[in-house]
Amino acid sequence: MEYLTLAEISKIYSNGVIANDHVNFGLRKGEIHAIIGENGAGKSTLMKVLYGLEKRDGGEIYLNGEKVNITSPLDALGLSIGMVPQHSMLIHEMTVSENIFLGIEKKRRGLLDKNKMDQETRSLCEKYNMVVDPKALCGSLSLSATQKVGILKALVRGANILILDEPTAVLAPQETRELFAQLKLLKLNGYSIIIITHKLKEITQLCDRVTIMRAGRDCGVFAVDQISEEEISRRMVGNDVKLTVEKTPAKPGDSVIKAANLTVTRKNRTCAVDHISFSVRKGEILCFAGVEGNGQRETVRCLTGLEKKYTGQITLLDQDLKEMNVREIREKGLSHIPEDRQRTGSNLAASILDNLVAISVAKESKCGVIRYRKLKANAQKLISRYAIKAKSISQPMNSLSGGNMQKVIIAREIDAGSEVLVADQPTRGVDVGAMEFIHKKLVGLRDSGKAILLVSADLSEVINLADRILVFHNGKITAQITDVPHVTEEQLGRYMLGIDRMPDLEGA
Repeated sequence: MEYLTLAEISKIYSNGVIANDHVNFGLRKGEIHAIIGENGAGKSTLMKVLYGLEKRDGGEIYLNGEKVNITSPLDALGLSIGMVPQHSMLIHEMTVSENIFLGIEKKRRGLLDKNKMDQETRSLCEKYNMVVDPKALCGSLSLSATQKVGILKALVRGANILILDEPTAVLAPQETRELFAQLKLLKLNGYSIIIITHKLKEITQLCDRVTIMRAGRDCGVFAVDQISEEEISRRMVGNDVKLTVEKTPAKPGDSVIKAANLTVTRKNRTCAVDHISFSVRKGEILCFAGVEGNGQRETVRCLTGLEKKYTGQITLLDQDLKEMNVREIREKGLSHIPEDRQRTGSNLAASILDNLVAISVAKESKCGVIRYRKLKANAQKLISRYAIKAKSISQPMNSLSGGNMQKVIIAREIDAGSEVLVADQPTRGVDVGAMEFIHKKLVGLRDSGKAILLVSADLSEVINLADRILVFHNGKITAQITDVPHVTEEQLGRYMLGIDRMPDLEGA
């Protein structure tokens, strides 16, 4: 019998987009249940409805057979439903225990009882085998530890249904295994867990059942031991999807980017990037691998002209980057797919058209007059070529699903025809169909002689795409992998966590 039932849930946004179309979903007590689907399939919206972040337009929610009304997260928490978001919402300046008990603080004689909160946090950690220091500032935690705090925060509020959104997106393999062990322990203690994920291996390794969504509807619930990864992919996108990338061996040419002794110091005077040297060559995909927060972001900011406060030297096609601003770097031949598609990759309030032509307006202007007809025609071609699902190029960017937003950005940056493409987490949060599409585009660029710098936390993607891998840990390069087909995720994970390090990495 289902412990939680979502019956005929519908959600229609004000712009007419149908996110959920009479969706049915059931969760049993003491099970781990995955929800998977294409971008825009409605899985995140469905969970937002369950947690009270979105108001449903139709359907009912039942808990233990009784109809319940959820209109806010407070309602959800009152029914023992908790959600751990993909991106941490913890306050960095507060300790672990202060974050966990925020809003439900323990007090003694009217004063904050920090010792009591620390003690209860330790007890929770011991019960669920989660190692985290109650007194540590959350701003100093690893991403893995931050996630544990998010789970503990939900548990201390009485949640017995946990919703986790892409919980392993930025974890090393060893950290993923640790999280899975903790989730399985929660399951043994009677908790029910819903996981939104795009990683097919996670479903087969962790979950009991999987609900597949497509085009706003549920299209099947399956026991995980009775369905293959290939069948899940086919049902998600409606056709067969290749889960491995087909590519010929790279034929690297000259170096187009060279970095020597690059060092970046943070505002708090800690070292974000520590004297690293590397080059990016034509006709290859070089990948930066590592747990987030180990220097990759700062390195990319330097390469793209967003960060000028560094020591060492970076050259693009033999010209010093410090002499160029962001526009000049683009004009020199570098395109950039940013890590955060919403904050830095697009203008959400602007139209799809405006986002697609943002970097080509100057080229299509003559005597101060913008050739809108030509820009519009090119934008329509890109929408068709990149299979962007949109009703009109005039609709706002924020009306698109995450995967279609990403396709807009990728179309814009690849269409620029630059010699170098810096692709920072280009497939994060996209479904297997969109991922296959993006991978083919990147390999095609490489084969045409372009230089690709890929930054990814997805190790299966790294191994599938990269011709050469540089592994980052604590601002340093701990490994350079040139024989990519024979490296394992486990080996990469050890370099990512700083357990192992290759000698003689100068000039990688």
